[in-house]
Amino acid sequence: MNTVNIIRLEFPSKSVNEAFARTAAAAFALQLDPTMEELGDIKTAVSEAVTNAIVHAYPDTIGQIGMKLRILEKNTLEITVRDWGRGIENVDEAMKPLYTTGGEERSGMGFTIMQSFMDTLRVRSSSGKGTTVVMRRTIRARISGK
Repeated sequence: MNTVNIIRLEFPSKSVNEAFARTAAAAFALQLDPTMEELGDIKTAVSEAVTNAIVHAYPDTIGQIGMKLRILEKNTLEITVRDWGRGIENVDEAMKPLYTTGGEERSGMGFTIMQSFMDTLRVRSSSGKGTTVVMRRTIRARISGK
């Protein structure tokens, strides 16, 4: 699919920046005229992806998180969240509901939540090199005036 619009952001893996990432993604998605429900889904998925990077990629240090937002043809929003942290040893295992490496306070539902709110979710990771999460959501075109 061809890119219609694109923006790239990079920020430190501080928990305060999760809200910034959610807001930036929502503001960018507004050009597709999403419903409030669609906007909420996008914000939730971004929150989960960024929180995963903060908690799991950089558990003992502050690192960098990159976020790329693209509007593609056919009203499709693509969100890429990338870190250069410790990576995921077994992506298939990590994507199972309730799996976590973050201790008892983590639910292990991050990838499951992302999958439920987005149309597609791809996760690539290399141990010691980081993780890239790519999510897509098509926003339904609304009829003007209704």
